[in-house]
Amino acid sequence: MEKFVINGGKPLKGEVRISGAKNAAVAILPAVLLADSPCIVDNLPNISDVATILKAMQALGANVRLINKTCVEIDPSHVNSFVVSKQMAEGMRASSYFLGALLGKMNRARVAPPGGCNFGVRPIDQHIKGFEALGAKMTIENGMVDGRAMALKGASIYLDVVSVGATINIMLAAVKAKGLTVIENAAREPHIVDLANFLNSMGANIMGAGTGVIKIRGVDKLEGTNYSIIPDQIEAGTYMAAAVATMGDVLVSNVTPKHLESIIAKLRETGAEIIEFDEAVRVTMRTRPKKCNVKTMPHPGFPTDMQPQIATILTIAEGTSIVTEGVWDNRFRYVEQLTIMGADIQVDGKMAVITGVKQLNPAPVQAVDLRAGAAMIIAGLMTEGTTEIENIVYIDRGYENVVEKFTALGADIKRVPIIDGAVELKQA
Repeated sequence: MEKFVINGGKPLKGEVRISGAKNAAVAILPAVLLADSPCIVDNLPNISDVATILKAMQALGANVRLINKTCVEIDPSHVNSFVVSKQMAEGMRASSYFLGALLGKMNRARVAPPGGCNFGVRPIDQHIKGFEALGAKMTIENGMVDGRAMALKGASIYLDVVSVGATINIMLAAVKAKGLTVIENAAREPHIVDLANFLNSMGANIMGAGTGVIKIRGVDKLEGTNYSIIPDQIEAGTYMAAAVATMGDVLVSNVTPKHLESIIAKLRETGAEIIEFDEAVRVTMRTRPKKCNVKTMPHPGFPTDMQPQIATILTIAEGTSIVTEGVWDNRFRYVEQLTIMGADIQVDGKMAVITGVKQLNPAPVQAVDLRAGAAMIIAGLMTEGTTEIENIVYIDRGYENVVEKFTALGADIKRVPIIDGAVELKQA
């Protein structure tokens, strides 16, 4: 077990380079299974979620060869299993994507329900609705989601809610289905577009990704490809938020500014100065943050994965802010941790009322999920004194080299192993 120990109160300054997008990687890697020959996937984030998916692919029979820490070659031609066990799926939200990929490849899939962060039920009813429309018979047996089909056929599918996971899964299942599949009310996130571009580079015929209507004309064969994953908009937004929270001056490089529009808009509302370049943004903060109201929504709205980070900034803003969660039912579990540090936050259902205080106080806190863990880091960095964050396994799921990157910006943050109740410091 490990924890982070942060001595905060120092403005972040310098440059941080953003890694490949976690949410794109966890969709693109299962998609490799659909190819008949090897694929090389580059700009992978070096995070535990990616490592878990690669292990699951090996268990299915794929040959995985690491070229370097961000690049992997995968040969799916020897895949001989359609089962992703509970042991493989636990702790991995994206395990459900193996359902669509395996149905598309083998017309057969048996996958344990997704694990990952715990902020409410993760229903896969829209996924199942899509698979059944394509001709699969779906059942749940012994805690496993089971799908089988004689052959998948294109269909028109209207999603009752905008679901990133269902959109991705239906795309994976439909690319080799006979005929035309139309997904209406589809999710529009950048990683949906990245997945479509990856599949198209293998020979798929997908149109409309990034809009509310995606059309997929099935093909018989998909070939291997070389592909580089887009930068991670949420990692970028997290470092931008940390710059604002610490009154810093940070250049966030290797990003696509268009993917950051909603984040940039809200951070500017808090008083941040943000300059956009072709592949970078510079974030400078000179004053105490101003209040602002935030509502998370599907893309192109403000992303739910940035909600805890901006809420942390607003805990020290002048005045009262309202944060409304429009995606998940239980995303405010981290609020208790911020109140331990002296934040004034009242939660009513999907709305949090945040009355700014002058400063937070250092305290021992927990990472209750991935993005909440990032928020705890930000809280520790902007607080004078020593903050300890436990349960950091969540943070490692989605942030590559987080200690090294923050240290390079001038932060005092260490990863500390806990051995037999004693703490032993480890160099960053």
